[in-house]
Amino acid sequence: MKVAIIGGGGRVGSCAAYCLQLGKIVHEIVLLDANQAAAEGEALDLLHGSAFTADQVIRAGNYQDCADANVIIITAGLRRKPDESRLDLINRNVALFRDILKQLKGAGLCKNAIIFVVSNPVDILTELALIDTGLPANQVIGLGTVLDTSRFCSLIAAALKLPATQVRALVLGEHGDTMVPIWSSATVDGLPLGKFPGVTPMFQNQIFERTQKSGAEVIAKKGGAGWAVGVAINEVVEAIALDRHRVLPISSHLNGAYGIRGVSISVPTIVGRKGVIAAQEVELWPKELQGLQASAKALQDILVKVK
Repeated sequence: MKVAIIGGGGRVGSCAAYCLQLGKIVHEIVLLDANQAAAEGEALDLLHGSAFTADQVIRAGNYQDCADANVIIITAGLRRKPDESRLDLINRNVALFRDILKQLKGAGLCKNAIIFVVSNPVDILTELALIDTGLPANQVIGLGTVLDTSRFCSLIAAALKLPATQVRALVLGEHGDTMVPIWSSATVDGLPLGKFPGVTPMFQNQIFERTQKSGAEVIAKKGGAGWAVGVAINEVVEAIALDRHRVLPISSHLNGAYGIRGVSISVPTIVGRKGVIAAQEVELWPKELQGLQASAKALQDILVKVK
């Protein structure tokens, strides 16, 4: 499998490339960036470690290299300026993103290519990618709340002194202010999380609040997320490459699931070689379903302003 990373010279793109290298699943990794030297430097650095990782082609490239890529990961984005409103940042990123999509289409896209959006606002940009590329809905996905879900599970495990790999709990909805914690199905190695000592309403509120603020916390302490988002990206790419039919909270266009239509948002989704296999609709607590639908409404309100 060939994977192209647009924004591969930046923090998120290079961390994603490193995690894909260590994952040893994809055959070729191509890094693209507006800063060509940065893309070449990251590719060279990764290449230097290939003798101890995997037999892969790792190089810098351009949009023509995306024409036969199986998965195109878009991580490029702009940072918020001082005193800039969220909507202003969204509109600047939308303009940049649509220019990227235009160049991708100009270079040509493999008919089975999967566009994998990581840039923020990820749900808005995923929906716009679907509109602008004209690809089938199953081939356009966003990272959505995969990273939020990993943070959620990891923070729960750390607080309760449990193995992080055994904690399973989802965050759904927007990757942003209106995300929704799904406590109703949370488990530890198959056991209900709610039955564990210390899992009180106060504990739940504190953990979710920490999850919501995790991105800002990492930005304040080290300038931005990198390694965890790289791991999350690799998890999705692996599900595609190996056709694992893995259930992940990626962002994709909904057409009726959970009473939501016309917007890309994160719900439990079966992911495989064709991208989205199906949205998995399961029973949620009423307040969780209401929160998810309110999150969709918030995204729809933003879409109206940026289309």
